[in-house]
Amino acid sequence: MAVRRIILFASGTLLVLAVCVAVIFGAVRDSDPEKETFTLWQLPSVADDHGNSYVIRTPHGRVVAIDGGKGAETDYLRGFLAALGDEVDVWIVTHPHYDHVEAMTNLLRRPMDLRVHEGRESRFTPGMIASEPEYSRWAEEYYAALDAAQGVKVTECHTGDEFTVDGVHFKILSEINPEIGVNVYNNSSMAFRVWDDVKSVVFLGDLGIEGGDKLLDSPMREYLDCDYLQLAHHGQQGCSERFYRTVNFRACLWPTPSWLYNNDLGKGENTAHYTTFETRRWMEDKGCLLYTSDAADERSSVD
Repeated sequence: MAVRRIILFASGTLLVLAVCVAVIFGAVRDSDPEKETFTLWQLPSVADDHGNSYVIRTPHGRVVAIDGGKGAETDYLRGFLAALGDEVDVWIVTHPHYDHVEAMTNLLRRPMDLRVHEGRESRFTPGMIASEPEYSRWAEEYYAALDAAQGVKVTECHTGDEFTVDGVHFKILSEINPEIGVNVYNNSSMAFRVWDDVKSVVFLGDLGIEGGDKLLDSPMREYLDCDYLQLAHHGQQGCSERFYRTVNFRACLWPTPSWLYNNDLGKGENTAHYTTFETRRWMEDKGCLLYTSDAADERSSVD
C-alpha cells in the first residue's frame, strides 16, 4: 500500500485550519456517514518546533484538550479554544515535559474567559520530578498552576480507569512508572484510548522503549489496536519497533514539524541525529497514512 503523508498546516485564520484538519481526518474514515462522531484536531506548532497538542470536540460541542505545547503556542491555543466556546470539559496531560504543558500552564495562570472544569493526569512523585533537573521547573510550575486554578477538579488517573464525555469513551492504558529509572519523564507518559461507534484513537504521549514495552506486555494490550495511533515522542526515539509492528492501526498521528520529520537541521535530509527515518520505514512497511503537523509548510497534502 502506498503511504500518503498529510501535513496539517498552520493558518492565519483559525476557521481555515479547523476546516482543513476536520476534512483530512474524515477522509480516511470508512464509517457510516449517518453516525455522529467526535472531531479531533492535531494542532501545529506555530513556533516550528516539536510539541504535543490535541483538541477533541464531541458531536454536541463539548471539548477535551490533550497536553498543550510550548509557551510560544499559548496565544494560538487560547484562540483555538476560544473559537470552540472557551470551555474545556476535561484537560488530559500525558506527562509534564515543557513541550506538553507550558502553554497549558500559561492558560491556567491567566485563563481570561477560558473555563476548565477538570484536569486528568497521573502525577509524578517528587523524586520523579527531580530526576530530570533540566525540566523539573516546568513540571513544578504546571502542578502549581493546576492545583491553584479556580474551579478545576483535579483527577488522579490509574490504569484501567474509564470515563465518558458526551458519548465519547476514554480508557487509561498506563500510569506513571516510577520503577523505570531511565528516560523517566517520557517512560511515565499516561497512555489512553479514545473511541466511539465510528473510530478509535490511542495516545502514547512520549513513551520510551521501556514504558512502551511494559504497556504492550500488559493486560491493556487488547485496547491498543485502533484506527489512529499517536506516535510516541514525536515519532522518533519513542516506542520500540516491536511495539509498532505488533499493534494494529490504519493511520498514525505524528506531532512534528518538517525539519524533525525529515531529520534535517540545515545540512540536508536525514543528516541530523534523530531516528525519524527509522520510524518512517516502520510506518511505510505497515502501509499507514501519516498525519504530521507542520507550521512552515503551506501545502495541505503531498503524496
